[in-house]
Amino acid sequence: MAIDDVDRDLLARLQEDATQSYAALGQAVGLSAGAAHERVRKLKASGVIRRTTIEVDPAALGQGVLAYVLLDTDAWMGDESTQRALLDIPAVQEAHIIAGPASILVKVRTATTEDLQATLRALHQVDGVTSTQTVVVLESFFERPVAVAHRGTSV
Repeated sequence: MAIDDVDRDLLARLQEDATQSYAALGQAVGLSAGAAHERVRKLKASGVIRRTTIEVDPAALGQGVLAYVLLDTDAWMGDESTQRALLDIPAVQEAHIIAGPASILVKVRTATTEDLQATLRALHQVDGVTSTQTVVVLESFFERPVAVAHRGTSV
């Protein structure tokens, strides 16, 4: 699906507030409510919009400890069994196969450092993991959504 500037405007506005009406979206980008709805439907159908969700403050839910963990391995870990093993650890929010100092990078959120330690133990039990390196976040300045830049715009 080819994305034009109107689609980019819609995406940027939806990232700011996905609950706004199609009438408000359409008015903001110069379309009718029906046309805005159809564009959003097509963006969803094509996979550009993967899901609609809300952003929750993790600390307010008792998940104030954020850490990034590098997993060193003794073999290639880019298979479905590794994905399932990481999905089975509830504190793991994201998992990425990476190039660099390790094989996998995971984002972990827990309530306490004791829970983080238990999560690290679970990560060590994943087949192929030989060691971990953990970076605990003390404070987050910001987390950005995916940039929806217009063509010809520099970053």
